[in-house]
Amino acid sequence: MASTATTMVDFDALNRLADRFAKLAEARSQGQRAVLKVLIAEDDLLIADMMEEVLVARGYEVCGIARTVDEAVTLGSRNKPDLAILDLRLADSGLGTEIAARLAEQGPLGILYATGNASNIGLTATDGDACLSKPYRADDLLRSLELVVDIVTGGEAVPPYPRNFHLLRTPALSILAPAYS
Repeated sequence: MASTATTMVDFDALNRLADRFAKLAEARSQGQRAVLKVLIAEDDLLIADMMEEVLVARGYEVCGIARTVDEAVTLGSRNKPDLAILDLRLADSGLGTEIAARLAEQGPLGILYATGNASNIGLTATDGDACLSKPYRADDLLRSLELVVDIVTGGEAVPPYPRNFHLLRTPALSILAPAYS
């Protein structure tokens, strides 16, 4: 007998996110730039500071930098970011995928993993939207974040893609035949 999994969907949160990104799309079409809030989870403070500087200079609002899963979840709960840039391996042995899962319970969030550990962990679309492998340039980070916004607003990312950028795909479904005795 096949089992079915049910997923709770917070339609109010989806509508709020859709409204926010619709405003972003409208601002873009009029040549303006809507301010998006970004959460950074990175245990290397030099990298985190560089990210913040680049994002703020490009017009993003950085709502916080976290070194651990708990710090990131607290910042995310308090500030309700539109996007998150997550390292996979954080201080205190935390994982960025845990942040994504815990913040997803609060509503939709565009997720970009920026990590040196991408090849070690099989990320899929259930974990986030895209991954940018270290080392990367500031322009690569900005373009990757734009692609995540495109995924969230329109469902797809259109090339060109930065070097070391990967879209996270939905894992292939495996259909198991029923066991017969």
